[in-house]
Amino acid sequence: MEILGKILVGLVALEHLYILYIEMFAWETKGKEIFKGSLAPELFKPTKTLAANQGLYNGFLAAGLIWTFFIEDRQWAFYIAVFFLTCVIVAGIYGAVTASKKIFFVQALPAIVALVVLHM
Repeated sequence: MEILGKILVGLVALEHLYILYIEMFAWETKGKEIFKGSLAPELFKPTKTLAANQGLYNGFLAAGLIWTFFIEDRQWAFYIAVFFLTCVIVAGIYGAVTASKKIFFVQALPAIVALVVLHM
């Protein structure tokens, strides 16, 4: 279970690195495709800076999860993973309530699964 937990934490981290990329570097291209329907096409250019800021925060979440792979104390690594996964879950639930229900399934659910597996 420990290996599966680490794999799932890694996948959540990779997902947030991908979100960082979209929001910071590909907002007006790939972002338009991914967030089609959530935002009018003409709003991508004026919201580029806001999206980049969001992307930076997603990068911090990914960095925290990646950090857990370099912590030698297993208990400390566990606590840090729990903290950052919980942050992802809260952000995903908030996004689902305020923006799109899809965010729960794409962002929060994988983190919930990882958190459950870590506790097994």
